[in-house]
Amino acid sequence: MWILVRADALAPRELDPLLPEAARAAARLLRLFAGPGARVGRPGERLARTLERLGPVGIKLGQFLSTRADILGAEFAADLARLKDRLAPFSTELAQAEIERALGSAPCCLVAELGEPVAAASLAQAHRARLRDGREAAVKILRPEIERRVADDAAVLRLGARIVQSLVPRSRRLAPRAFAATVIRSLQLELDMRLEAAAADELGSIMEHDGFMSAPKVVWEGVARRVVVLEWAPGLPLSDPASLEQAGLDRPRLATNLICGFLTQALDHGVFHADLHEGNLFVDTPAKLTAVDFGIIGRLDAAERRYLAEILWGFLQRDYRRVADVHFQAGYVSPDQDSATFAQALRAVGEPVFGRNASGLSMGKLLAQLFEVTAIFDMVLRPELVLLQKTMVTVEGVARRIDPNHDIWSAAEPVVRRWIERELSPTASLRRFVHDASAALRAMSRLVGAAAAADPRASETPVEGGSPWLGFALGVLVAAAAFSAALFLR
Repeated sequence: MWILVRADALAPRELDPLLPEAARAAARLLRLFAGPGARVGRPGERLARTLERLGPVGIKLGQFLSTRADILGAEFAADLARLKDRLAPFSTELAQAEIERALGSAPCCLVAELGEPVAAASLAQAHRARLRDGREAAVKILRPEIERRVADDAAVLRLGARIVQSLVPRSRRLAPRAFAATVIRSLQLELDMRLEAAAADELGSIMEHDGFMSAPKVVWEGVARRVVVLEWAPGLPLSDPASLEQAGLDRPRLATNLICGFLTQALDHGVFHADLHEGNLFVDTPAKLTAVDFGIIGRLDAAERRYLAEILWGFLQRDYRRVADVHFQAGYVSPDQDSATFAQALRAVGEPVFGRNASGLSMGKLLAQLFEVTAIFDMVLRPELVLLQKTMVTVEGVARRIDPNHDIWSAAEPVVRRWIERELSPTASLRRFVHDASAALRAMSRLVGAAAAADPRASETPVEGGSPWLGFALGVLVAAAAFSAALFLR
């Protein structure tokens, strides 16, 4: 907080016209403590410099804010944009030494030529390279001593969360300590390039299947704890303004591919790229998206995927009562709240934005209204959904930048409809019934076997796993029930 105050980045003078009188007086008081060079540059530039100085967590915050030009303003977001991949790099000589330590320095070493850094972010930087077999590749290397900086940030986050949760009772529904733990865990996982390589390979297979975006192939012989090598991504990074000026680029389709790619990952597979800002996306004509930097991956279990799909589908159908019911079923809203009143509040949020394209919406007002609704109904933060919520906000912001007239509802509808028809159809219900019945039979068979083994009057040579006749009889009953259900459904 002190560093932000000294840099005039906490309540900059340029925001005075937007503040109420009481807040304006407090901001003037804070600015008395600003340093001599604090007023150099625009507010966004001052904040970017300060966040870079604060380290990985501050930089991650700046990256997230830079995707929301619709809320913060285009100039402010552009000033923060360099935090995505244009930070000060470390030397190529140091990078070469790190590669040799990780992969070996013999003549047969994988990397034949290492170029200058092409991107430098909070935890690592990337170099373009040529491999011994002639392939173009990207080599990503962790920053020197970054582990210590992340550990320091983690300690500060834990302390800050404890202070806020203790001194600000209204913050407790946002679970500051659980939120901090989620952020810290994601940062710690980013410090092992082997995990990133595995995530890139897993999501690459998913993306190849779905077709909305792609991922570079992992060069497995170039994977170590602090280094990872991937094939070079085609196109231009979306953080480069020239990327959206390429001849033949279909911007509406590109924005739709981004939305559909994220939703199919989350809904169909339960795993998604959780850091889809412009610095991690490459664009090629006519509408090709290639994702890089798989350090942060989100996962959803079957129940969370179903809740997400049903909430989105309810909004698409404008069935606010159904959306409210799902919130209660999922435990997002306390059962002592009134479902009908909550549905009424959701209608007030959904109706003004439904079917409107991005250029006709104020996302700032919408988010403010959503936050007010969560406070009214005492909704608590779900730490397991933090990455999902953050990624949804980021993806929507990036889609707006690609196509200012993008309609997120129209883009999402086919993906959500497909999931609903596949997973909530009578056939899917029957499939789940048969699966659950089979699991119950196996458990019952093991229980009978255990009881027989424990009974001293049982046979001297009991059949392992229980009575085969009991299992056979129950299996016939379940099969008959399933066959009858199938006939009924037909």
